[in-house]
Amino acid sequence: MALFGGKRDISLFKNISKELINDIIQTEVAYYKFALEQTNINVYGEAPGKNYYEPLKIACLMDRQDQSWSSDDFGPDVNQIIDFRFLKEELKDINLMPEVGDLILFRNNFYEVDSRTENQLFMGRDPDYALSTETVDFGGSYSITVNTHISRVEKLNLIPLRGNKYPTTTKVNGGIANKF
Repeated sequence: MALFGGKRDISLFKNISKELINDIIQTEVAYYKFALEQTNINVYGEAPGKNYYEPLKIACLMDRQDQSWSSDDFGPDVNQIIDFRFLKEELKDINLMPEVGDLILFRNNFYEVDSRTENQLFMGRDPDYALSTETVDFGGSYSITVNTHISRVEKLNLIPLRGNKYPTTTKVNGGIANKF
């Protein structure tokens, strides 16, 4: 039996991590899960318009890289890569497993998930691959990191909220409001 890394240590680690992310740091994002079953594909297996489930609010940590700008015949374009880090236990509680193609809304920008990493092990031990039975209570994966890139809103067929209000369908024509 190890001196550190027992059930009490793991419980302390889980509680401090949860309190730190939810109560102290308080960075929340809206997570849009890709709805594969509701997305129509063409004969080539491509989806011209993707569908997403309603967003879920999740607290996380993030590692932002600087924005990079490029310019071509179509004009300037911006790109940014962000790694979002979630507590695995909280994702289990809301029945969410991040996958490639999901969207994350942060600061009015949509970030598309490129990959998921789950290799940060507590005490460097993975109980699923333990050679002895006495290490079953030790270690484990407690976080999931998703690598994302900024995505264009036009490509996603989503209408972002502006000031917590949906855009109006009223067209102003010469001072007279017409419904579409």
